[in-house]
Amino acid sequence: MTSTIIRRTLGSVVAVGLAATGTFATAGIANAEVGTGNVAAASSSVSAQATQNFGLTATEAKIVQGKLLKKFGYTGKQYPGKIDGKLGPNSWKAFQEYLKKGYGYTGKIDGDPGKNTIKALQRLLNKRVHSKLTVDGKAGPKTQAAFKKYAKWLAR
Repeated sequence: MTSTIIRRTLGSVVAVGLAATGTFATAGIANAEVGTGNVAAASSSVSAQATQNFGLTATEAKIVQGKLLKKFGYTGKQYPGKIDGKLGPNSWKAFQEYLKKGYGYTGKIDGDPGKNTIKALQRLLNKRVHSKLTVDGKAGPKTQAAFKKYAKWLAR
């Protein structure tokens, strides 16, 4: 995954965020007088919204959201979101709930499709679409192809 460091200097305030490919990071700074060093209020919160479709098109991701994630509150109060074809944090939280129920996911429900989430996804893909993946937690080309096959299987 490619990473980019984003740096913005406003007077004596420096906001730094780390954004991976397909993500963006923002930092809010209020009432800063640029070039003077005077800052009335600064927000140190950095928010990042990542979308990770792992090779799925928006149409395929909508199928996954609509057929699977909807059952786990994706469009409700727990993980609010739209069936928009973008597998962001709320989609992945809902997916992690599903993976926890039968595919060995034991991590936090945090919306981060990291190594443990990918391992559970690979187990699901091996079971549901007989993909014969090595469960290694890497979303390489074989895992992505199997994920596409799974979306098509869900669409039946």
